[in-house]
Amino acid sequence: MGHRFELVIFDCDGVLVDSERIAVRVESRFLTELGWPLSEAEIVERFLGRTDQYMDEAIQAELGDRLPGDWKDQFHRRYQEAWAAELAPVDGVLEALDLIERTTRTCVASGGSHDKLRFTLGHTGLYRRFEGRIFSGYEVADGKPAPDLFLHAAARMGAEPARCAVVEDSRFGVMAARAAGMRAFGYAGGLTPPDRLEGPATVVFDDMRDLPGLLANGRT
Repeated sequence: MGHRFELVIFDCDGVLVDSERIAVRVESRFLTELGWPLSEAEIVERFLGRTDQYMDEAIQAELGDRLPGDWKDQFHRRYQEAWAAELAPVDGVLEALDLIERTTRTCVASGGSHDKLRFTLGHTGLYRRFEGRIFSGYEVADGKPAPDLFLHAAARMGAEPARCAVVEDSRFGVMAARAAGMRAFGYAGGLTPPDRLEGPATVVFDDMRDLPGLLANGRT
């Protein structure tokens, strides 16, 4: 008790890179074109924080034979074009990382594939910062809200789960952190309303510049 966290685990989309707003817009438009009209708010509620595989399976279950054979390629192309034009780091996260990394180890644990993480983190200049410490939901059996990914990241980093902090922006992400026995820091500066992040062992905040101080005060 009274010691710093020994590891801070960052989600990627919406926490390190401001990709969620772009992705949700792309998803809403394309799914509507395909015959499943979902609003951006509905996509946030259903899919934000889940793995890409979970979303793919839901789309296949809903649309079945109505899907064109290259629908995944079309999705991938639209994401890449939108991210290439608009993607940037989350406001304040670079300053936060500069302070946090002076005293505490960090890693990334995201539901996205390694290819996606290389693109988004690489495009924003963050890939080299985390290289060798990036974990994908495709490496574990069950994605968020199951604790598997965060426990996997902690094990690979040699950290005790109870001494880990998780920075997340989705309700499924903070649920996974709690299930892993880790302290959750729910970033409410994105698409998820603050009340959807609140809960036990969770600190909710809306400015990344506040994170270093919150971590310093949130002793294990």
